[in-house]
Amino acid sequence: MKDKISTIILLAIFIALLVIIYNLTSKQAVQSNISENLVNNSVIDNSTVIEEEESEMEIMKVSKENFEKEVLQSDKKVLIDFYADWCGPCKMLSPIVAEFAKENDTVKVVKINIDENEELAVQYGVMSIPTLVVIENGETKNTSVGLISKSEIEELVK
Repeated sequence: MKDKISTIILLAIFIALLVIIYNLTSKQAVQSNISENLVNNSVIDNSTVIEEEESEMEIMKVSKENFEKEVLQSDKKVLIDFYADWCGPCKMLSPIVAEFAKENDTVKVVKINIDENEELAVQYGVMSIPTLVVIENGETKNTSVGLISKSEIEELVK
């Protein structure tokens, strides 16, 4: 009886390890394919790579404490970048959003870390990241989920 229980436990551990390994390799393959496709399709190239420190200077981080003032009461359209520090596609989108922000002074661009501001993410229906939300006069005008190009961001904000 003890041998059967031990065998079942070992089998369960083995299956769990296989699932973990499969998930890790699948995520790496997806991220690799996204990077390769972006470079091959010229969604990003060396000219759009902006140092993270520089992009941080261009884009204001917003939290629930200053959200109403900076976003809802803004006299400009606001592009919100919902992201997380651990998110690969978010890191790939960040320099594209920074370049958009640098070139478009008629649109206020802000970032919201979903790990630090879960309430705002839930309020705006963020189910996957990166998510971009366009707010105008306090109302949601447009939303995009996933990695997109600068030209797609420009269309999103129109």
